[in-house]
Amino acid sequence: MTRRPAAARAALAALALASAALLTACGPTSGAAGGGSAPDDAQQVQQMQQKVDAADSAAAQADSDAAQPDTDTGPSTGTGTGH
Repeated sequence: MTRRPAAARAALAALALASAALLTACGPTSGAAGGGSAPDDAQQVQQMQQKVDAADSAAAQADSDAAQPDTDTGPSTGTGTGH
């Protein structure tokens, strides 16, 4: 039972790192020709917000799944797999 919470924590950490990487990689560029592109920036912000929302949702689902008791009722040999 200790594997599932550890896996959920690892998944949450990976999501947090991915979100941080996406946010830092999508900052404004300093060499943009034409001065500025507000519509493009607004669209980019909206896309990033959607990605962050999706990551938050996935993290919440992983946390919820980790909190559920293990109810696997499938066939079992009782020998374990050593994982």
